[in-house]
Amino acid sequence: MRMISYLEFEKPVASLEERIAELRSLDTNHDVDVASEIERLEAKSTDLLASTYASLTPWQKTQVARHPQRPHFRDYVAHAFSEFIPLGGDRAYGEDEAIMGGFATLGEGENARRVILIGHEKGNDTQSRIRHNFGMGKPEGYRKAIRLMELAGRFGLPVITLVDTSGAFPGIEAEERGQAEAIARSTEACLALETPMVSVIVGEGGSGGAVALASAERVLMLEHAVYSVISPEGCASILWRTAEKAADAAQAMRITAQHLKRLGVIDRIVKEPVGGAHRDVAGAAKVLGKALGEELESLSQHDTRTLIRMREERFLQLGG
Repeated sequence: MRMISYLEFEKPVASLEERIAELRSLDTNHDVDVASEIERLEAKSTDLLASTYASLTPWQKTQVARHPQRPHFRDYVAHAFSEFIPLGGDRAYGEDEAIMGGFATLGEGENARRVILIGHEKGNDTQSRIRHNFGMGKPEGYRKAIRLMELAGRFGLPVITLVDTSGAFPGIEAEERGQAEAIARSTEACLALETPMVSVIVGEGGSGGAVALASAERVLMLEHAVYSVISPEGCASILWRTAEKAADAAQAMRITAQHLKRLGVIDRIVKEPVGGAHRDVAGAAKVLGKALGEELESLSQHDTRTLIRMREERFLQLGG
């Protein structure tokens, strides 16, 4: 069984599960009825986890969205897609592993659907996080995304994007290679796409680096994902000159899926397993895959002109 890293607000749950682990290690011939005590504590832990996650603050949701074990692009590829053929390079500078993409098959059997899949990959350990630049895309990554969207139009394939980035890479070399221009052109490519497009904020959706892959006619968010123009720490540093006010900033910014659904920024919230997607990666991916299939089926009823108009109207209404 995979060990779970507990967040600060999960400490009461962690204490219960540590106690359960201790009881499991006891001799089963012990006088105390260990089995019934374990059962009682497991029920209490499950209820506590459910009640905790039912009332998370925006800052706590931000912590869940950043959880080191939260599933990323490659996890969803493994569990929600039956085939994935990655394509690399922007045909101009090089390969950016922060943004991955290629041909994919959503689902299996009669319900299988060929798509172009694009998304941010953060990595799941120190080595892979460095290789994927913590999901912060560079210009060549966004130009690769543009190339893939052009392929989608050429072959008549719908596009799915999985957004999970704190923002586009802010380094000097990225600026030298035209970061802002690449983000703008990627956003433009989304809006001009002639096939259906569905975007999902699966973790963090940060600034223009997220919008460049999320300007679709249907935008979904996982239940505990966040989507904002700037990080709570960045906002707090600007408003209060200290990142310690990040929790206050998160509350004021309305960054959760629940807030953004009411504001009309997103269209649908995808439920996560109790305790967050990191507790049941396969289960979370299965639910997301089903939602994606439903959205693509609905969008397939519209012609190209309608799809583009839907996308443009949604984009222009942001912040309205």
